[in-house]
Amino acid sequence: MGGSVTTTRERDINREKGSGMKIKRNWMLALLLVVSLALFAVAVAACGGEEGATPTETAAGGLDQAHAQANLEGLENIPAWEENGPDFNAKEVMAGKSILSIPGTGSETFYQEINRGMADAAKAVGYEFKAWNNQGQITQYQQGIANGITRGVALIDMVAGPNPETLGAQIEEAQGEGILCVTSHLTGHGVELPVVDDNLTTDYEMAGRLLADWVIVKDPKAHVLVVVSDEILSTEQMRFGISDEFDTYGGPDIEYKFVNVPIPEWGQKVQTVTQSEIVADPDLTYVLAIYDNMLHFVVPAIEAANAVGQVKCIGYNATPGVVDLVREGKVEMDVGDMLNWAGWAIADAEMRMIGGIEYDPQLKLPFRIFTADNAEEMGVPADFSKGFGDEWQASFRQSWGLD
Repeated sequence: MGGSVTTTRERDINREKGSGMKIKRNWMLALLLVVSLALFAVAVAACGGEEGATPTETAAGGLDQAHAQANLEGLENIPAWEENGPDFNAKEVMAGKSILSIPGTGSETFYQEINRGMADAAKAVGYEFKAWNNQGQITQYQQGIANGITRGVALIDMVAGPNPETLGAQIEEAQGEGILCVTSHLTGHGVELPVVDDNLTTDYEMAGRLLADWVIVKDPKAHVLVVVSDEILSTEQMRFGISDEFDTYGGPDIEYKFVNVPIPEWGQKVQTVTQSEIVADPDLTYVLAIYDNMLHFVVPAIEAANAVGQVKCIGYNATPGVVDLVREGKVEMDVGDMLNWAGWAIADAEMRMIGGIEYDPQLKLPFRIFTADNAEEMGVPADFSKGFGDEWQASFRQSWGLD
């Protein structure tokens, strides 16, 4: 991932499915599950009505810009591929087998791009892959699992979907038919979910740390507004990464505040909340959006508050539309992984599960930082398929015995 950050939840895993050896970390967060990234398309009544703000916190540790810079070092370059286990014969493993993906919703590009990567990987190997289109409703997820059972798939993957406990009966039925049930790109590392056979994770905590590191390097006296959506499962780990990095390495002069805006309210409230915070704190210098699509509303808030140049904004996800804003100079930095690459990495881990081959549930998804200096590498306009090089696909193919 670049740099020398040691996360509090991270440790090495060696896993051999075929021999029954399985090492997992303690699950500390499952009881906090509420909803999933399906909320990108749908409103959930439990989200609540008003945005909430924590009191301003001051970083407690000593300033260590060298540490922060080391973590960021090299992340503006095209990242290298990292293997997730020994090479194997993917065609042999997947002969006569199929995978069904049930994404959190079928209408958002986040899910579509991951599924496109999974479909491309399946085409390369030669097995059947289908995505169960839905609008994020539990009944639709249930129908998807039922379809997988009827078709006799080898594995059902719930990509960034709901709390799997809400589908416990259906998952148990599928498992009774010998079908593996998996969640992917739903939580950060170190979270073991009940009900499913495994949880393939993304390093959300590291993403939060990198956002904080950027501010520490750029402005050690920064006043920072962090906009979050607490109903998303991964938010807690991003919150932790941000606050722990600021507290440990940010020094005594950085002040930061978390403000919660549920996803269904982004369009109405992110801009007004940001403007209010700029007015309330004339020394505000940074807005951190833990999901970068928030920046579509943060940018006009900064402009409306006449704070262009004084207040900078950064985010996580490397969404093409936001990388366009980086290229235009309206967003200072965007960091993220590549969703198509994520689809191949998920497919890699799931084929290994099916074949009883060693794998790590911590997906090897490297981050890249986009600034005005390299944003054009993602295309003009930015495109999901660009900006991360093309060697990674060749590396997967070689690992699968295709080349």
